[in-house]
Amino acid sequence: MKTLIVYGTKHGATEKCSKVLKDKLNGEVVIVNIKKDVIPDMNSFNNIVIGGSIYAGRIQKEIREFCFKNLNTLKNKKIGVFVCCMSEGEKAISQLNDSLPSELMCMATAKEHLGGGFTFSKMNFLEKFIIKMVSKKQKNPVKVNINKDVLNIHEESINKFAELMNKK
Repeated sequence: MKTLIVYGTKHGATEKCSKVLKDKLNGEVVIVNIKKDVIPDMNSFNNIVIGGSIYAGRIQKEIREFCFKNLNTLKNKKIGVFVCCMSEGEKAISQLNDSLPSELMCMATAKEHLGGGFTFSKMNFLEKFIIKMVSKKQKNPVKVNINKDVLNIHEESINKFAELMNKK
């Protein structure tokens, strides 16, 4: 079994989750950052995992375009999709469902929210300001310290995702 993980990341949480997931999948696993790496021929893979992070309620443009452009190829593969964001539960999955083609989401073997993070040290002033303002408007506002990076990886969700993808 051969698996391709294609991910998009802005500040590193999705990359971290992709690497943890890679170590839990059976067989040969190739991992590709859609913004930096060349995507190999997908015909040589049995499984395709697609992951991205949510900003302003949407997944990265490159991930969306990849899914729409390659939908016919993806239909013939075992597919897993995941998202990294600071939303939790149904809201995170809803953002994932709204970001990718519904046809792809319906056929996905695994769909999970694997965690998220704020890497303030890599953000510009505007990004920090927006996060601070959005966090204040939440029903249960969380005090955001823009001087301290936050990384919240859901190990149990990664294990569940890997288990689903490893099933024959």
